[in-house]
Parts: sequence; C-alpha cells; structure tokens
Amino acid sequence: MFENQRPVLVIMGISGSGKSTVAGILAGQLGWDLEEGDDLHPQENIDKMSSGEPLNDEDRAPWLDTISSWIIEHSMAGVPGIITCSALKRRYRDVLREHNVIFVHLTGSKDLIGRRLATRHDHYMPTSLLDSQVDALEPPESDENAITIDAGRKPAEEAAEIVRRLGLTPSPGSSSFGARDPGQSSVARPAV
Repeated sequence: MFENQRPVLVIMGISGSGKSTVAGILAGQLGWDLEEGDDLHPQENIDKMSSGEPLNDEDRAPWLDTISSWIIEHSMAGVPGIITCSALKRRYRDVLREHNVIFVHLTGSKDLIGRRLATRHDHYMPTSLLDSQVDALEPPESDENAITIDAGRKPAEEAAEIVRRLGLTPSPGSSSFGARDPGQSSVARPAV
C-alpha cells in the first residue's frame, strides 16, 4: 500500500498520554512534517474544554475535518507526516483513515495519565476531563491500521519502538540510528 505514497502517522490517545512529545521526537528523527492537532481546534472547543466541559461529537466534527484535510494534503503530495489527534472513537478514526494513515495509540494507566495532567500547566485540558476521555476511548481494533505503544516509559524509548515496529528509517544525522540507505524504503506496513 505504501509503495507510491509515504504515510501519515496519527499519534493518538487520551490527553496526557504523551502524543506531542513522542510526535516531536519522531518528526525530528524522521525529518517528517509535524502538526499539533490541538492547535487546529476552533476557539469554541478550546473555550469549552478550558471551562471543564468535555467535547461532544458535534464539537469534534469540524476539528476532525481540518485534521483530515491536513492528512489528505500530505497523502496527495506523497509527503510523509505526523499529526497528533486523540482519535478516541472508531468513527473519528474513520474520518481520518481514508488516506494512507497509520494510527499509533499511546496508552497508559489512568493513574499515570492523571499524574501527567496534574503537572501540566501550559495546556487548556484540565485534569477534570480525564474521566470523560477514558470513558470515550474506543481502542483501535484488529482491522484498523494501528499499533499500540505503552506510554509508561521515556518518550525516546516509545519513539524508538514506533520506528522499529513500523520499519521506519531515521533521516541521516538525526540521531544515533544512523543514515538511511538511499535505495531503502522509508516505511513498511505494520504487522497488525
């Protein structure tokens, strides 16, 4: 499936699972475009979450359309990319999966995520919304193009596992992984 196009990785999971950190490490290692999905929320959604009110499906629809447009642009241009998106429900992922997408689900215990959220001061998602995110989460199923990564480790270890499991090759000089052979494909379809 990836012979003619390069994939877009959707780094997914509940708030506090480490999506932005892991996505940033991966983008740096791979030399791929990166988009922070939270930055694409309309202001109404940010205001609603900031006040401690969870988003509903109607709130998320325009946000998912914006993320889908980013994925489509990259896929049509054959440009690989990484975008963060909670993608909590299968129907949300259905909006995103049409174009060469691999979902990378970061998952951890509620206690771990709660501790992370409690120490975060630069984000509009309050800790009080953790339960609503956990309740809404529908983990990817076996028929979805997805891998699951334990988020209880150092982000660099999580990124290394993603690179290994997807058969990705870091850009030359990006890290200790070494240079890519120019004739080598940069991505392989994951074994799901």
